[in-house]
Amino acid sequence: MPTFTALTTLPGKAAAENLGAAMENLMPEPTGIGVFEVEDGSGLWEVGGYFTEMPDDTALTLLALAMGAKPFVVSELPETDWVAHVRRELSPVAAGRFFVYGSHDADKVPQGCEPLLIEAAMAFGTGHHGTTLGCLRALDRLANAGVVGENVVDIGCGTAVLAMAAARIWPHPVLASDIDQVAVEVAASNAAANGLEGRVICVEAAGFDHPALLEASPFDLVFANILKGPLIALAPDMARHLKPGGYAILSGILNEQADDVIATYAHAGLGLHHREEIMDWTTLTLVNTER
Repeated sequence: MPTFTALTTLPGKAAAENLGAAMENLMPEPTGIGVFEVEDGSGLWEVGGYFTEMPDDTALTLLALAMGAKPFVVSELPETDWVAHVRRELSPVAAGRFFVYGSHDADKVPQGCEPLLIEAAMAFGTGHHGTTLGCLRALDRLANAGVVGENVVDIGCGTAVLAMAAARIWPHPVLASDIDQVAVEVAASNAAANGLEGRVICVEAAGFDHPALLEASPFDLVFANILKGPLIALAPDMARHLKPGGYAILSGILNEQADDVIATYAHAGLGLHHREEIMDWTTLTLVNTER
């Protein structure tokens, strides 16, 4: 069955959300609609729809004009098994002691590493993106410095690769939460595939808002590989739920956004411990300076 996409951009979150809502009334109806901020500092938002029939070009043109958006670009996607494609294209990733790989590369796992099996799936975090890679390197640095995480949580866990990495090197259970139920299911499957069932505990939650997280708080290490906006909003809760002297590893931050995140967390009582840039992305390791 063919799949068609219709994509446009426009300034402002509210306008983008309004456009996304208006697209629901199109005929033929879209099977899915996405509204995303373009993370390049431009202030633009991308709005896209997926269709199983060619969308109505006239209706899209009128909608774009009415909402102040650029003209929609309509494309037909090839019929591709994307999971199989990604499996073929993704090569293993080494990040300090950690080795992230798919089952098709099981014969490439080197001796003496901490292996993390991650299959291509509907959740973020294969180790190839600069943010995930940066977080794994940050964890490796802390462990090399003698830090032991007795109470760790991965907020916005995606595949749970970071939670699994912590569970690989430390003997204590690790919590992993995501706002997306699909990601939670993928995370639980990955934990089981890595022999970490019961060691990585996966829950659906926004931020720290879950009984399991509230009961376990305060944490001595928190991962949050999300985006600048949610990270800024999370700063007060992060400070409340991090032990004095505890660490937070943050990413999903464009290089030019890092200073804003550092300043926000400094105001909340978390100081900069380490900063690393990988391509366009920055990973921050912060420490709770409260004593």
